[in-house]
Amino acid sequence: MSLKIEVKKFSELNLTELYDILQLRSEVFVVEQDCVYQDIDGKDNEALHIIGYKNDQIVAYTRCFKPGYYFDEAAIGRVVVKDTERKYGFGHEIMKASDKAIKEHYKTSNIKLSAQQYLIKFYESHGYVTTGEGYLEDGIPHIAMIKD
Repeated sequence: MSLKIEVKKFSELNLTELYDILQLRSEVFVVEQDCVYQDIDGKDNEALHIIGYKNDQIVAYTRCFKPGYYFDEAAIGRVVVKDTERKYGFGHEIMKASDKAIKEHYKTSNIKLSAQQYLIKFYESHGYVTTGEGYLEDGIPHIAMIKD
């Protein structure tokens, strides 16, 4: 079983997709991780949205930014997979699709992300390496990771 992946600019998202993306992000980052933070941060309109569908339902997602917008490097954020779908490896599929989208749209493979520390091994499996010291972001331990 694999994901159907779509890459869209903010202006290309329809209302249902936007609603479903925000619902998935809220389910995982706010409810599951018990973290109160401002998910709707005004940056979605500048992002490239990588959307993973299973049976027409959004079950995986990331948002990507061009170099210089978030970090000096291109950036991947809001990496999320619906809890009931994690056993299928969709996290790996959405990360591969995100790396590919950055290469195609931004013409770079130099990418930085802010990883929750318990996911270091997951991101290392995609070629990312930790850089700098760990830090708290919204009360959750994170560390910067870079891929060249």
